[in-house]
Amino acid sequence: MKKNNLNADYWENRYQNQNTSWDIGEISNPIKKYIDQISDKDIKILIPGAGNSYEAEHLWQSGFKNIYVLDIAESPLKNLKIRIPDFPNEQCLLMDFFDLNMKFDLILEQTFFCALNPSLREHYVAKTNNLLNEKSKLTGLLFDFELTEKGPPFGGDKKSYEELFQNSFKIKTLESAYNSIEDRKDKELFFIFEKK
Repeated sequence: MKKNNLNADYWENRYQNQNTSWDIGEISNPIKKYIDQISDKDIKILIPGAGNSYEAEHLWQSGFKNIYVLDIAESPLKNLKIRIPDFPNEQCLLMDFFDLNMKFDLILEQTFFCALNPSLREHYVAKTNNLLNEKSKLTGLLFDFELTEKGPPFGGDKKSYEELFQNSFKIKTLESAYNSIEDRKDKELFFIFEKK
């Protein structure tokens, strides 16, 4: 699929037609476990390509309030507001991730990277690095299966991710997720990358 086909209309149509096979209907186990061990509830968190953002919902219910969700499609942001009516409008960012200019302490990755055309991967690395404060982290899940021509999702493997991220991030963790849902068992890598 060409880069310009994966635009706001493409994603909005998928939500409107409920063609959202990536949506597991709840926060993923590895990300929930990571969030639950964070003690500082004041950190500023970004969830790019947030979709229905069960991660933001869990964070909000756990006392985190400095959360920003970003999506290029409007429907998932509306869905989040229905589930959390008091979630601040100014923290729902309807825009292209690559146009964002803010700073964060943590970026949570959940099926956004794999939804981008692979030609944008180096740009993603540079952008996430730029959006993070010093020593801050990019954390979440990356798919662990062969990079195919067709997508999304577009896959990848541990070696290619190491090569992609290692110049901009200190790779603290990059390992097979032991607590994935059954459909994604042995197909997800949990990672913690710290901005260099």
